[in-house]
Amino acid sequence: MNFDRRAVTAPTLEIADWIARLRHADLPPRTREVVRCAILDTLGCGVYGYNTPWAKMLLAWARAGGAKAEATVWGDAAPSLRVADAALVNGTASHAFELDDYHNAKLHAGAVVVPAALAMAEKLDASGERLVTAIAAGYEVMIRSSLAMNPSATRLRGWHITGVCGPFGAAAACASLLGFSTEQTAWTLGLAGTQGAGTWAFNADGTMSKRLHAGKAAHSGVLAAELVALGFTGPTQIYEYGDGGVLKAYSDASEPALLTHKLGAVFHLDDNSVKPYSCCGSTHAYIDAALALRRKLSAPWNPQRPVRVGLSKVVDVQCGFAYAPGTALNAQMSLRYAIAAALTDGQVLPAQFTEQRMQDPALIALAARLECVHDPRLDEFYPAHFAGWVAAEGNGRWLREDILDPTGSTANPLNAAGITGKFRGINPDLPVDAIARTALAMENHTARELVALLREKTSAKRQAA
Repeated sequence: MNFDRRAVTAPTLEIADWIARLRHADLPPRTREVVRCAILDTLGCGVYGYNTPWAKMLLAWARAGGAKAEATVWGDAAPSLRVADAALVNGTASHAFELDDYHNAKLHAGAVVVPAALAMAEKLDASGERLVTAIAAGYEVMIRSSLAMNPSATRLRGWHITGVCGPFGAAAACASLLGFSTEQTAWTLGLAGTQGAGTWAFNADGTMSKRLHAGKAAHSGVLAAELVALGFTGPTQIYEYGDGGVLKAYSDASEPALLTHKLGAVFHLDDNSVKPYSCCGSTHAYIDAALALRRKLSAPWNPQRPVRVGLSKVVDVQCGFAYAPGTALNAQMSLRYAIAAALTDGQVLPAQFTEQRMQDPALIALAARLECVHDPRLDEFYPAHFAGWVAAEGNGRWLREDILDPTGSTANPLNAAGITGKFRGINPDLPVDAIARTALAMENHTARELVALLREKTSAKRQAA
């Protein structure tokens, strides 16, 4: 990438000024479309995730602090929480079952930015145009923060980038909605960045901490904005400062210029990916490849057939571990389990992550038999392309499927109809068509109108439960 490293001397203030000046008219049509689809997809993931144990625990914690009717837990009958706590609960619910969107900057922006922005917009009764603008700002800042850190280097140091960079995205969205000045926005980014956290230690035993990272990042961004509204100040060099700036703190390979390179002309959020499978995005190319092999070699799959898998270094560290039955997260992060489920069941959806399915002896055995090999060529692709390949022996010869960009990526996208179908598939009790019409024409509606649609049937069902 060609850019002048000397051109950026104050990236925090420069990106803060862009956020403060950003207007709906500045967003290209493609960017607006991506934001509207992201709203719809995140809402579907969040309502589905409400029923997970970890989301319910966060909700119980939030309600223990007393009701403050500023924002709604998606699907509830009425606003019941302050903005930060609603963002925390809805963010955790959106990231609750590995269904939420992702970007090749190795983060999940929707589960952070949309809950924070929608809660703040609900409180302010903001227009749809302001909401779309704020979410665009949040996605872009969150993604650029990761790119500037160098996502592969940051990930290999053990950081979960959604938790590290997410507060910046939520803060940018809230600062936009609150109409902050450049200085106030810089303070908000500073207060958000100092709260960034989240490590991959959850992979050791499949604990709930990963689910929390998105919700906590959303909460941190809202908290930063609300403190600034009270006059609280934050560091205006949060990215670049030599002693404690986040770029140096999180990575040995950061590049500050990527924060602002072609800012306003290039929207990295346009390359957002939507998940068709309920597991880590880095496994999706392998699932596509496994499903293609399954079709070519005919189902049912012969579990004794030799299978070989090519891995990049990062994917091997992140997802290539030996699979053993544990929590749903263990299986959702396991490349071996995802491929075994795809070959055996022909799908990798929530049904593949039940206790019974995850403990199936045949699946466990197949996952263990996979031959995983390092492919240096994949290191060259990743993370610009979440590429992968799977090969299997059949009829005396080897067949191999190479996937450069998985289903749901920009190169192989799920369109609005596909996202609506996904929403309907995981939330059959909701008025999905009405929600989709509103979200996909968000500029013509308000945040409150959209949230109100989630209450139909869902709140009655929750009360009965």
